[in-house]
Amino acid sequence: MSNGSLFPPPRRPWWLPRALVVGLVLAVLLAACTAGWLVWQSMTRDDATAHARAKKTDGEDKGSDKAPEQGDQGKQVPEARPLKGKTVVIDPGHNPNNRDHPDEIARLVDIGTGKKECDTTGTATNDGYAEAEFTLDLAHRVRSDLGKRGATVVFTHDGDREYGPCVDERARTGNEKKADAVVSLHADGAPTGNRGFHVILPAQVRDGEADTSAIVEPSERLGRALVDAFRGATGERPADYIDDGKGLDTRGDLGGLNLSTVPKVFLECGNMRDAEDAGLLTDPKWRGRAAQGVADGIAAYLTGKR
Repeated sequence: MSNGSLFPPPRRPWWLPRALVVGLVLAVLLAACTAGWLVWQSMTRDDATAHARAKKTDGEDKGSDKAPEQGDQGKQVPEARPLKGKTVVIDPGHNPNNRDHPDEIARLVDIGTGKKECDTTGTATNDGYAEAEFTLDLAHRVRSDLGKRGATVVFTHDGDREYGPCVDERARTGNEKKADAVVSLHADGAPTGNRGFHVILPAQVRDGEADTSAIVEPSERLGRALVDAFRGATGERPADYIDDGKGLDTRGDLGGLNLSTVPKVFLECGNMRDAEDAGLLTDPKWRGRAAQGVADGIAAYLTGKR
């Protein structure tokens, strides 16, 4: 009988030591790769940050398209909105709804030199195109043009009232807004054969609630600027039936002018009762040119070019 164990100790598999070595090597390689990736990411972020800082510094040193050079390097480019800060009141003559309220618009109001109707229906072409429709369309075109130039544009009405407003209220709108300029848009109803446009200026009036002393001179400058610009834009000549044909008419019987305390004029864009003028007034393309003329004239006055 032997003194050894009946069961000899188990032998280790021959491949175990190699597996341990391979696993250890792979773990080391994985750790190395992870560390390298982290270092690369850190370097990338640092490069991006440095690039952003360099770009910002370069922009501050050299300026950019959005920030023009100033001071010793040059003057800032002027803003292309020359009428910014200016308030213009546009008064579309009459109201398309006036015809449905004859009693209301016939009510008399005080215009300083006496009493006059609240408003009228205005005139129309022989084909029925109403002055009130024309003035509203033109007013919208003028507002769009002046708005692009930076002006704040206020209407006395937008055809959304039952009737009116009355002539005294129209004047108050410009006064209360402390408007830099007010233009009342109209078209005339003179006999057939009379053609052309003209501007109506306020007369020197001091009576009752009316006192135009302070606005006569600036209103005349506004009116002359409108004559020149309107003629230039439309190619039309001043009215051949108003005084000397220079396109200016001074009146003291209009409440919208008498009661104004800010520079104001009326623009009669043509004669609706004349077939040739009516053909222009009813043409949308011509109204586009007319609107440009009105806007150009107002701009010339407000920027001191007239």
